[in-house]
Amino acid sequence: MGNRGMEELIPLVNKLQDAFSSIGQACNLDLPQIAVVGGQSAGKSSVLENFVGRDFLPRGSGIVTRRPLILQLIFSKTEYAEFLHCKSKKFTDFDEVRQEIEAETDRVTGTNKGISPVPINLRVYSPNVLNLTLIDLPGITKVPVGDQPHDIEYQIKDMILQFISRDSCLILAVTPGNTDLANSDALKMAKEVDPQGLRTIGVITKLDLMDEGTDAKDILENKLLPLRRGYIGVVNRSQKDIDGKKDIKAALGAERKFFLSHPGYRHIAERMGTPHLQKTLNQQLTNHIRETLPALRNKLQSQLLSLEKEVEEYKNFRPDDPTRKTKALLQMVQQFGVDFEKRIEGSGDQVDTLELSGGARINRIFHERFPFELVKMEFDEKDLRREISYAIKNIHGVRTGLFTPDMAFEAIVKKQVVKLKEPCLKCVDMVIQELINTVRQCTAKLLSYPKLREETERIVTTYIREREGKTKDQILLLIDIELSYINTNHEDFIGFANAYYTEQIIPGAQQRSSQLNKKRAVPNQGEILVIRRGWLTINNISIMKGGSKEYWFILTAESLSWYKDEEEKEKKYMLPLDNLKIRDIEKGFMSTKHIFAIFNTEQRNVYKDLRQIELACDSQEDVDSWKASFLRAGVYPEKDQREEEETQENTFSMDPQLERQVETIRNLVDSYICIVNKSIRDLMPKTIMHLMINNSKDFIHSELLAYLYSSADQNSLMEESADQAQRREDMLRMYHALKEALKIIGDISTSTATTPVPPPVDDTWLQNSNSGHSPTVQRRPVSTVLPPSRPPAVRGPTPGPPLIPVPAGGSAFIAPPIPSRPGPQGPFAAANNDPFSAPPQIPSRPARIPPGVPPGVPRRPPPTAPAKPNYW
Repeated sequence: MGNRGMEELIPLVNKLQDAFSSIGQACNLDLPQIAVVGGQSAGKSSVLENFVGRDFLPRGSGIVTRRPLILQLIFSKTEYAEFLHCKSKKFTDFDEVRQEIEAETDRVTGTNKGISPVPINLRVYSPNVLNLTLIDLPGITKVPVGDQPHDIEYQIKDMILQFISRDSCLILAVTPGNTDLANSDALKMAKEVDPQGLRTIGVITKLDLMDEGTDAKDILENKLLPLRRGYIGVVNRSQKDIDGKKDIKAALGAERKFFLSHPGYRHIAERMGTPHLQKTLNQQLTNHIRETLPALRNKLQSQLLSLEKEVEEYKNFRPDDPTRKTKALLQMVQQFGVDFEKRIEGSGDQVDTLELSGGARINRIFHERFPFELVKMEFDEKDLRREISYAIKNIHGVRTGLFTPDMAFEAIVKKQVVKLKEPCLKCVDMVIQELINTVRQCTAKLLSYPKLREETERIVTTYIREREGKTKDQILLLIDIELSYINTNHEDFIGFANAYYTEQIIPGAQQRSSQLNKKRAVPNQGEILVIRRGWLTINNISIMKGGSKEYWFILTAESLSWYKDEEEKEKKYMLPLDNLKIRDIEKGFMSTKHIFAIFNTEQRNVYKDLRQIELACDSQEDVDSWKASFLRAGVYPEKDQREEEETQENTFSMDPQLERQVETIRNLVDSYICIVNKSIRDLMPKTIMHLMINNSKDFIHSELLAYLYSSADQNSLMEESADQAQRREDMLRMYHALKEALKIIGDISTSTATTPVPPPVDDTWLQNSNSGHSPTVQRRPVSTVLPPSRPPAVRGPTPGPPLIPVPAGGSAFIAPPIPSRPGPQGPFAAANNDPFSAPPQIPSRPARIPPGVPPGVPRRPPPTAPAKPNYW
């Protein structure tokens, strides 16, 4: 029952399939399989049932097989079947197998005749089968019937191609013998994915249903429509036999009797029938498995190597070992401290290239977000002037003051300094949020122990919140210290004399404000300070002029320039910052960009014919950062229209003396607030780093472990999560499955026989099959050389060049066609004995079949062979 080497090899492949099916890896390994392809009612189901020796496949009209059936046939002393989706149940009644296939098909595809590529895995153990693995695919159909989807043909073809396109899949192309072979969809699809014919085996069914007086002898002898691996003919039970419950064993006997008694097939009867098809498939599968084993071994070894490092720590893992728990707790707490410090201080290993994190985000808060909040306080010029005038008048009371009161200066300065509390506290809140996010990121490595992760986050976060109060108290203390003494002798303070001189030289509030803004932006007037570089998209350029486009922008204290790219060689435009302001733009419904605009307060065009340019960023955070940079350059946000109207209503005329006093106080306030802001910008990061960040790092390194031990016992802290335990078990199981698979491959006997691949044949008829007709049989002219005299039943190797094959038949009722050239007969006998080891050459002209000879009438014996001719 098949060759011994095959019976040893296929169980090993089934073990490989089992090893990886249990861990969900079967689809990733192209294990050698045989796919059964054919049209509807081609006899695929009957062929499979003959393998098993039982009726178990659903039958009916239309498309019955709607999901691939992976059928593993395993030789066993007992007979039963089992499904992978209900592996614990063994089916001994094959009617129940059919019902389970139908039920499982409906569970996935429903009852509307739809199809699904999800396979049904069925394993059949029987003493009547050889070890084979086959895939039964839905039959190829052309026209949807009933409630089938309109694209059913393409769905089925796509699914079939999904299976047979694999290089490790052998194709069993089933075609009925009573149809035109040149129109076979199975052979056509096999040709598409296997143009060399290395993986395709032809099966001809329904030979007993061919018209009387016709046969498929030329096809089965691989002469008329040749395939590289040839054809095997089978005779299945008819529908009448199936309905009559004809035993499959009896059907196999009838099949054997058919081939022995049929005059066209009796000479090749040993190479026909279901038993020979089983043996042939086994041998072809043997060859295929042996060819794919090296690649399979390499794939398994690469997977094994990728798991080795992670599995190493699990090999001797004991969950309840107290020593292991103590060691793991110490290591994890230490690693948490190292990770936290690396994220805050920065590190060269494992750098995040997608976004800022940890210390980089805190640095951005210190030097972009916090200065942005400070600068936002300085642009309300009219409100400040009004407050100064009220302060001066209220200090003078009923008197008209002759001198500028210094008390007005102190009152206004203190009011401005108090306003610093809000941005300072906001800066602390932002840093705390980043610290908490950093803690959560660092505890991600503690996922294996959820209790430990929860306690670590709770303890560290609680400590950070405690430091928050102390840090805010210290910052408020810094503000109170600034309020406690107004140091008018500071070296950077301009003083009353310089303030009055500035007003005399630069009269007018707007001119003074503009000059002071530029002075703040450019510490050294001899240099051009680049405030920011980066990519921005100009969003409001019309499609006719090229549409939105990204440019490389450079913002300085004097201008905004943009270039084609970051090389800064091709400048597109330079926009002076005079009279520019910023306004917010609502994001479009379909837009993913965040937009702000720059416009000219004097209603002039900003760029070409645009009154404003809309600049787009990828995130709101980038928009805020750019706004902060523009504020540093003296470009302020647009005031709300309502606020402007209220300001205009409250505007009053001042006498020249009061106006001079207001301007003097304004210059003094501006100078002193610049000193305070500079001091606060310097002290804020230092205070936060000392009282919060550095203290948090010290706490994690020195006290966290003690707090963990006091919060819960070690066993509860180091209780492993169910997900981690499952992951460890899955990884160990996969690791051992890979090792077992490699061991199985290593155990395969090297003595397994391998048959050589048949030589190529002329299969161009498959490419021309769209014509819908088989190749035309042409008549050959009668040769002037005498025909061979030796009957073809006498076979034996004869030296000489290969010739066009002459059909060999032992029957007296069959006359061979007349050869065009005589020649030795040796190669033909070899070709007839085993078409898979050495199929015959293709005749240049098909043999002529004598017409008009009724069945049963004896034909004249073939002529004897002449002497060996000379070829020139």
